[in-house]
Amino acid sequence: MVEIPAIDLRLAGAAGAEETARLRDACVRLGCFRVTGHGVPPALQADMKDAVRALFDLPDDAKRRNADVLHGSGYMAPSATNPLYEAFGLYDAACPADVDAFCSCLDAPPHAREAIRSYAEKTHELTVDVAAKLASSLGLDCSFQDWPCQFRINRYNYTPDAVGKTGVQIHTDSGFLTVLQEDECVGGLEVLDPAAGEFVPVDSLPGSFVVNIGDVGQAWSNGRLHNVKHRVQCVAAVPRISIAMFLLAPKDDTVSAPEELVDAEHPRRFREFKYDDYRRLRLSTGERAGEALARLAA
Repeated sequence: MVEIPAIDLRLAGAAGAEETARLRDACVRLGCFRVTGHGVPPALQADMKDAVRALFDLPDDAKRRNADVLHGSGYMAPSATNPLYEAFGLYDAACPADVDAFCSCLDAPPHAREAIRSYAEKTHELTVDVAAKLASSLGLDCSFQDWPCQFRINRYNYTPDAVGKTGVQIHTDSGFLTVLQEDECVGGLEVLDPAAGEFVPVDSLPGSFVVNIGDVGQAWSNGRLHNVKHRVQCVAAVPRISIAMFLLAPKDDTVSAPEELVDAEHPRRFREFKYDDYRRLRLSTGERAGEALARLAA
């Protein structure tokens, strides 16, 4: 059993060398960790889940009004590949106007709209803070404030005959990093432990968020950060909700390792690429567990 490190963000950063080292080690070794001390109130987390459940109770034709901005960024209905899974999408969750447009297209009631707006604001602050502290752990002073973000709001419609089966296939996230609020009542998230070569469960820690490093994170860090493979298993015949904020890529859409991370001991591992092109490459090849990055080797 691998332990998923819990990083207290209040202790990480320039003034917290020990916690910053733990953050860096988690990203290099496992590509997954928890954050506590993040400043998102428990009441807001609960309000957001209530709002999300109300959205999933909408009729199918209403859900489909959540249209794509980028391919795959809107509503995803259950499919042959993932028959138990559906999701809403919001691009760009860092833009208040986009958040309002998302709520309007679904006719979200005022209380749900306020919860979604407040949650998007708070989790965006959290996401860029985690990314900045991670960059600092690598010796870089970076701002991620203007990087686009995507919300992915998920429901797994589990049934008794689904217990023990896969809710979502093995994959890596395509972006830089993901901040995930889990369903503390229904587990099932598993990450691949690179050392053991086995999937291990991510046990719940109420009030915390799980952070996963994605493919852009590995490319941007010149291979220093580990893009974690993960999946969701059905562990109970009840609906499961999770809410993810993806920090995608630089605003100019070009992913390239900073010069500070390239030297004789660490030659450049990946060619410069555009994030949208990489998303399309993953979709066209079906290589959604990090394999597509190998096609971009320098």
